[in-house]
Amino acid sequence: MKYLRKLQNHMNPPVWYGSAGMIIAFLLYGTLATNHARESFSVVHQWIVIHFGWFFVLTAAGALFLVLFLMVSPFGAIRLGSPDSKPEFSPFAWFTMVFAAGMGTGLVFFGVVEPMQHVLSPPPRTLVDSGARSNALMYSFFHWGLHPWAIYVLVGLSLSYFHFRRGLPLAPRSMLYPLIGNRIYGPIGHGTDILCTVGTLFGVATSLGFGAQQINAGLSQISDLEFSITTQVALITIITGFATTSVLLGLHSGISVLSRINMVLAIALLLFVFVMGPTLSIVENMVSSTGVYLQHLLETSFFIRPGETSQWQRDYTLFYWSWWISWSPFVGVFTARISRGRTVREYIAGVLLVPTAAVILWMSVFGVAGLEAYNGGLDELATVVADKPALALHTLLRAYPVTSGMSVLTTLLITIFFITSSDSGSLVDDMVTSGGNPDPPRALRLFWALAEGGVAITLLMAGGLSALRTASLSSGLPMAVLLVFAGWALYRGLRSDESKGHSTT
Repeated sequence: MKYLRKLQNHMNPPVWYGSAGMIIAFLLYGTLATNHARESFSVVHQWIVIHFGWFFVLTAAGALFLVLFLMVSPFGAIRLGSPDSKPEFSPFAWFTMVFAAGMGTGLVFFGVVEPMQHVLSPPPRTLVDSGARSNALMYSFFHWGLHPWAIYVLVGLSLSYFHFRRGLPLAPRSMLYPLIGNRIYGPIGHGTDILCTVGTLFGVATSLGFGAQQINAGLSQISDLEFSITTQVALITIITGFATTSVLLGLHSGISVLSRINMVLAIALLLFVFVMGPTLSIVENMVSSTGVYLQHLLETSFFIRPGETSQWQRDYTLFYWSWWISWSPFVGVFTARISRGRTVREYIAGVLLVPTAAVILWMSVFGVAGLEAYNGGLDELATVVADKPALALHTLLRAYPVTSGMSVLTTLLITIFFITSSDSGSLVDDMVTSGGNPDPPRALRLFWALAEGGVAITLLMAGGLSALRTASLSSGLPMAVLLVFAGWALYRGLRSDESKGHSTT
């Protein structure tokens, strides 16, 4: 009893109970009225994308150009912490955790899928005329490169600055401090934190649910394991079990170690396909498409497709922008937590430039390998990309030797990515609902890890995962508004720091 009271002392009641109430309400709606929930959230999301697509485009572009300005400006020398603070993690450990939280699993799946989708079903009117393959890679870089990472940087940098530099809570509410002052501790701040907590849990839960289906599909290719809900529930249970173990081990012995292991596995898979695949074609297309991407960056950043040709942009660019924006509180809070002691310039380089370079390399290797395999006679790859994209990478690997071994490595890679996502998601929710405490009790973190798994299993069995994913995407609009405020607040905060003559290093 005394221990429970001690745990309650670490909770921020309005945020904790408000988040729990919203989660339970959504869970009941998605479970008891699955079809209605799916249709309702789909209508809401489509309405948002149609009427506010321009706002998503401006928000993503604004985030990119703001953080690039901050990196090259004198603000870049400001240290996230006291002048003598040192980074908590090595550069490699830090980057592996950033990358795993940001989009590790997605790249594993879409590295083969997205470039081929853009070749097989190109945009109705191509903005850039540089050949089908260059266009396919360019749009893949565009959707997974600078813009999503800039969105993450804006949230994470703002939180890092106001927490480590100004002593404010490590919670989304702190991004609004220069605008509303101490009112961040009232209803506005509570509402902001609740939105981000619920969005994080739903995002992780939907990833776990769909990830279990994808892992199941992969395992069924290399074994006799049945593709079924029972198998997927078992997979979610196993992943949640490993995630809770990682929670108990702590940040240094849990997420950090798993992220480093996963990076080694990812590099091994990348090198295997690079060496065994069309190496020269990969290098040539990567260089050429990177040039096209950078050359047309300004055009693509602000381009909006009008009228009847806008559906492609809704299905791809606007879908991605709303997803990255809705995912940004999770990645932003997590990267802020692990970034004390780095300068603004180091933070932006490590969370924007290095991951974008990794995206370009990954998309080039797997995208070109997939296209070359298809052109070389692997016709089933196109069918798999269209109907069962979760199997695309496994289908490609069958074109190379040691297929079973690499499929096992791929499945292990994906599984560990989901474990780190669940663990880091529970850490973020715990920090936010504990009033911005960067080191909340592990018992509460354990609760959030179990809640993520429980929500995923419940909605998977009820068929409500699609509804939950659409609801998560719909949260992108209020998060985009928050992102605009965060950018303005961060700039004002940095200007204030400079004008007061605070030490920057």
